[in-house]
Amino acid sequence: MIEVDRETEPYLASFAALEEQRRGEPRWVRWLRESAMERFMGLGFPTSRLEDWKFTSVSPITRMSFQLAPHRANGLSVSELEQLSFLNLGRPCLTFIDGHYSPKLSTPGVAEAGVRMGSLADALQEGSSVAQEHLGRHALYTDQAFAALNTAFLHDGAFLEVPKGVVMRAPIHLLFLFTAGGTPLVSHPRSLLLVGRESQVDIVESYVALGEGVYFTNAITELVLGENAIVNHYRLQRESPLSFHVATLQAEQGRASTLISHNISMGGALVRNEINSVLSGEGAECTLHGLYLATGLQHVDNHTVIDHARPHCSSREVYKGILDGQASAVFNGKIIVRKDAQKTDAKQTNKNLLLSDDATVNTKPQLEIYADDVKCTHGATIGQLNEEAVFYLRSRGISREEARKLLTYAFANEIVSRIQVAPIRSGLEELVPRQLGKYES
Repeated sequence: MIEVDRETEPYLASFAALEEQRRGEPRWVRWLRESAMERFMGLGFPTSRLEDWKFTSVSPITRMSFQLAPHRANGLSVSELEQLSFLNLGRPCLTFIDGHYSPKLSTPGVAEAGVRMGSLADALQEGSSVAQEHLGRHALYTDQAFAALNTAFLHDGAFLEVPKGVVMRAPIHLLFLFTAGGTPLVSHPRSLLLVGRESQVDIVESYVALGEGVYFTNAITELVLGENAIVNHYRLQRESPLSFHVATLQAEQGRASTLISHNISMGGALVRNEINSVLSGEGAECTLHGLYLATGLQHVDNHTVIDHARPHCSSREVYKGILDGQASAVFNGKIIVRKDAQKTDAKQTNKNLLLSDDATVNTKPQLEIYADDVKCTHGATIGQLNEEAVFYLRSRGISREEARKLLTYAFANEIVSRIQVAPIRSGLEELVPRQLGKYES
């Protein structure tokens, strides 16, 4: 018999109420959710006794009583939404409010032949065979409490199926908009993105808040790349400064596929990002870029895993953080090289810039190597602004404050400049300096 404690009991009660509303869902979905809920109750919320959570306490989440976000309409117009999102990516755009698909605020446009995009809830209701094949097969919940919780409550999110040989002309924007009212709400967006062999697509996930209230986002994206597929994935998080954000991107890469991931974190009081990819096909390539900005009492935790399961694969990873005030951050990046993954070429770097004596970072780059014919390196740095560089700029007539701003932005721009989608890059070139302008000089 599973013991129910104070922290998990509200979620069990919400799950029981939800079961009554979803009796018409496919049997396999119901089984998946029930299994995940049972596993979550067995695991409980993670504590600092677990190595992966040693420097991140989830007690601010467990102390609060969150209500499951209802499916409701919102008075926003499409034009107002475009201003809020700052990206101006145009079509196609799928919009979700508190984790639920909003047809009114979505502009899918005309997709390329055979491409299917829309609501995961609709795909499940229609009995999609590929959804049944992949959903819950990549982001495993057996030992991850938040993944189990998301799977237990999975219902809606983005669904994308790109068939063989399609080159998408425009980025696909998945906009997750969260309301921040008086009642603390929790939502569990679940997205399934399937990119067929020899196809190319840019996918943008952005998480934005309407207000500055308290809420909890627990999101999972499962991304599957077929042979020779190319995916540029962008994840932009600008949620409420009082919100909690826990998210996982789990990718599965086929033979000779290419994944380039860009993860930008600027909002949230407590943020945990998990970016993981399994290179399960020979010759696959994975690149992870990350930028996290935190001030005040913000806490940002980035965990990444690149699993080299097959030979002749390569990976590159660069994550950079800028912290001010009493902000704290964690970077834990792991590269795994399996026994049969000979000729692996992997490099990992984490760099952190502290603008305050009270800001802290715990960084732990890791290599776990079981093969002998590999090239693998990793490294991490934590430091402050170079005073010689500040002095040099001041000698050119630039004030100390402006010199520090220039050097700080230059540090961040190494990540921003690598973004290939022009509207995202130009939007961040305006947004990042404004964010950094909030920091103390």
